[in-house]
Amino acid sequence: MLKMIKYLKRSALSILVIVVLLMVQAICDLSLPDYTSNIVNVGIQQGGVENAIPKVIRKTELDKLTLFMSDEEQELVKANYILVDGSEVNEYPLAATEQVYKLNTKDKEVKEQLNNIFGRAILPLSALSKMDELPSGITIPEGTDVTQMIAQMPKEQLVAMQEKINEQFANMPESMITQSATQVVKAEYEAIGLNMEKMQSNYILYSGGLMLLIALISMAATVTVGFLGARVAAGLGRDLRGKVFNKVVSFSNAEIDQFSTASLITRSTNDIQQIQMLMVMLLRVVFYAPILGLGGVIKVLGTNTSMAWIIAVAVMAILTLVLVLFAIAIPKFKMVQKLVDKVNLVMREILTGMLVIRAFSTQKHEEERFDKANKDLMKTTLFVNRSMATMMPIMMLIMNCITVLIVWKGAHSVDAGTMQVGDMMAFIQYTMQIIMSFFMISMVSIMLPRASVSALRIEEVLQTEVTIKNPKATKAFNQAQKGIIEFKNVSFRYPNAEENVLMDINFVAKPGQTTAFIGSTGSGKSTLINLIPRFYDATQGEILVNGVNIKDVSQHDLREKIGYVPQKGVLFSGTIDSNLRYGTQDATQDQIEKAAKIAQASDFIAAKPEGFDSEIAQGGTNVSGGQKQRLSIARAIAKDPEIYIFDDSFSALDYKTDVVLRKALKQETVDSTVLIVAQRISTILHADQIIVLDEGRIVGKGTHEELLKNCEVYEQIALSQLSKEELTHE
Repeated sequence: MLKMIKYLKRSALSILVIVVLLMVQAICDLSLPDYTSNIVNVGIQQGGVENAIPKVIRKTELDKLTLFMSDEEQELVKANYILVDGSEVNEYPLAATEQVYKLNTKDKEVKEQLNNIFGRAILPLSALSKMDELPSGITIPEGTDVTQMIAQMPKEQLVAMQEKINEQFANMPESMITQSATQVVKAEYEAIGLNMEKMQSNYILYSGGLMLLIALISMAATVTVGFLGARVAAGLGRDLRGKVFNKVVSFSNAEIDQFSTASLITRSTNDIQQIQMLMVMLLRVVFYAPILGLGGVIKVLGTNTSMAWIIAVAVMAILTLVLVLFAIAIPKFKMVQKLVDKVNLVMREILTGMLVIRAFSTQKHEEERFDKANKDLMKTTLFVNRSMATMMPIMMLIMNCITVLIVWKGAHSVDAGTMQVGDMMAFIQYTMQIIMSFFMISMVSIMLPRASVSALRIEEVLQTEVTIKNPKATKAFNQAQKGIIEFKNVSFRYPNAEENVLMDINFVAKPGQTTAFIGSTGSGKSTLINLIPRFYDATQGEILVNGVNIKDVSQHDLREKIGYVPQKGVLFSGTIDSNLRYGTQDATQDQIEKAAKIAQASDFIAAKPEGFDSEIAQGGTNVSGGQKQRLSIARAIAKDPEIYIFDDSFSALDYKTDVVLRKALKQETVDSTVLIVAQRISTILHADQIIVLDEGRIVGKGTHEELLKNCEVYEQIALSQLSKEELTHE
């Protein structure tokens, strides 16, 4: 799968933007539980009072608190509080009758120090006011202000009492000290005349507004990432399909034979789709999930370390689930693609061979064959889907069990006063985020094996070495010679075959002449002429066109000189006109009509309501075999090449049409070299040179009359088709 990364270079900027947006989204998602915790802890439980630092405090109360502070702490407090002046009486009504101090700093470090100082001063003052005696053992008379008694204590006794109080609160969590102190601060605010309901609602609305804003930012990042991710994946699919197509187009027949047509179709569609789907998930998860999971762990440890073991239990449960499913499902993933190939292969064979199937009444057999391939795919896919379907319910069960465990353990901590309700809620949310991050990674891991198989199949096509390629330094054709073809000691063997198909082939085909090839089935006629356009390369020997070895010129230049009509007429979806112009887009209408006339296609084209603009269905299924063959011949004639190759291209024509067509073709090709492969003697009777092949060797060469005299194989073929009288008459 890593090999696919090199095809993402065009999308590098989009991927960078996606990474940044995913980091933004993860940070936003990780901050939301904190706000939830603050709304519960501060907004609801503490009435909107954020910490132990009084924003405003009466002078009398501040003096009492300083009794529980060291000299340095007292100096820090005095340096950061100022008296409220008369202009602020409306905001602080009590300031009209009593001295009130207000906080005069925004420095975060100073605030942290003040929070610790006030928290550890407020708690003992609050506790002592409810006690009957001081920590030193002195009884507090009923109705006596305890702070007055403390103020009158000797310095040494006061310091000793402070140290004893600090020891009692030393093991108390900072959050619990702050929470307890806020209740005293809240009472102080009420005494000064502040509207506590408004303060509480303002805090909740402000925090809720920030949560909404963060959620909107996260949503915007999610939507943008989805859009960009889909675009990158679609672009990757487009590029891969283009590269696969271009590679397949460059394949020689040898490479095409290596991959079945059904497999190439599956690779360029289904396999690329698998890679696209994985890419969408990868771009969405591969950066987001680790940030979310790691950030969640850090936040959890910062919230409450005593419950960290619950996270370990959750992660172990998820990993166990994923590993078990992997062990079961991954082998099946590798089978799915092969079974898809099999279904495509069977379907293609049935569709292309439908006439034969009907002719032999084997529909039942083909139905059973397809049903078997289809059921094999269904069973494997069903097994995989069932395995994956169990993952979500089990994952939800794990999440619910973990939630119950957190609530149970958290409730005990809340009851013991070591944890706040909001912190427990945040802990649950962070735990769910950690679990979801592992879940997302596991989902990608599930898709990865199947996409990896697809990537290997795509890479196999792209990395296939093309056996027929252009030379590094191409030669130009000799313009003094046109249409001369020469075979010199040519032998050919198909890839992985044990024996040669052609052996020691030597002949020369000249312009203005017709060279015909005839022989029994499997004698190598079509193979021989397929060597000329370099559909295959000769194993031994050399083939010269216009005096130049065809391996020394570019394939484009070579094939530009050839008008090829295959054994089976091939037409493309479009119109008759577009098919005839396939080899020469700049042909005039007169040239197109002339080519159709020579190929004896004018009559049936004229009979169609739209003439040359008549539609041709895919594969030419809406015209007869003879019409398809004539249009294929007309397409080659319209190109006006130096070399014509007809690979048994007259087999679907009736005798009369065959004779008329060849006569018209003879007049058109007086300056061209014509090569004809034929099964019928009547097609090649008047050829200038007839080459007889038998088991891959040339066993006869000459005219019809010469071969009848000196080639036994040719004579046998001729007599099997025509009587002696007909041969003589011809």
